[in-house]
Amino acid sequence: MMQKTVFNIAKMDCPSEEQMIRMKLAGCRSIHALDFDIPGRRLTVYHEGGHEAVFKQLDSLKFDTTLIGSEAVDTIEQGAAAQGQGKAERALLWQVLAINLFFFFLEAVSGVLAGSMGLLADSLDMLADSAVYALALLAVGGTVQRKKKTAFSAGVFQLVLALWGFAEVVKRFIGWERVPDFKTMIAVSLFALAGNAFCLYLLQKSKSREAHMQASMIFTSNDIIVNLGVIAAGAFTLWTHSKYPDLIVGTIVFVLVGSGAWKILKLAR
Repeated sequence: MMQKTVFNIAKMDCPSEEQMIRMKLAGCRSIHALDFDIPGRRLTVYHEGGHEAVFKQLDSLKFDTTLIGSEAVDTIEQGAAAQGQGKAERALLWQVLAINLFFFFLEAVSGVLAGSMGLLADSLDMLADSAVYALALLAVGGTVQRKKKTAFSAGVFQLVLALWGFAEVVKRFIGWERVPDFKTMIAVSLFALAGNAFCLYLLQKSKSREAHMQASMIFTSNDIIVNLGVIAAGAFTLWTHSKYPDLIVGTIVFVLVGSGAWKILKLAR
């Protein structure tokens, strides 16, 4: 008899946690389907036998997992059965990935030319999102080992860049550096803001309730907040003629990028 078990996972709030859970449960032959609700932090598992083994695997991830309930069902509900079959959704995610990569290169080059750590940090935030999207898309259908290798490579690369960025911020805090070009900061960030707003529009237009699409909306919304932070730093740079607003925003974003890299590296365990 098929069992439908629902878990509350308090710390599941982005695609990296979803990927960790998928890989953790990949070896459980009794599981037939997984249905993720990232905004609601719930996971529905369709499986055979008792739920204890599934709970043990989830609990080992330390995501504050609790059991909501379990019941016998005859069939897998449509949402879970259709997971991974949406070609239109995959195509949309590829579009969002391409836009993120474009703005990564644009902001990285602009950040170097303008002397802005805020722009450089924002570019790495774009790269971090791209890494998560690529990890989810390129590893589909692959083995668990392939997914772990992909996650490890993406995580190491992202972590190295985040550590370099943080070290550069520290160096600029204690040393003499020219005031960044606030015009470039504001102009490029406004362009990136428009790009992220367009991505969010595309994602919302899809009206998908799938977990990876909902998570992508959360990521893109966070990117918009970062864009606004860099714009604010540019405005404060104009007002104060100081390097510190840019460095403060850069520090915050580099910490966020490093945290994301650490989550991705946990996928490879």
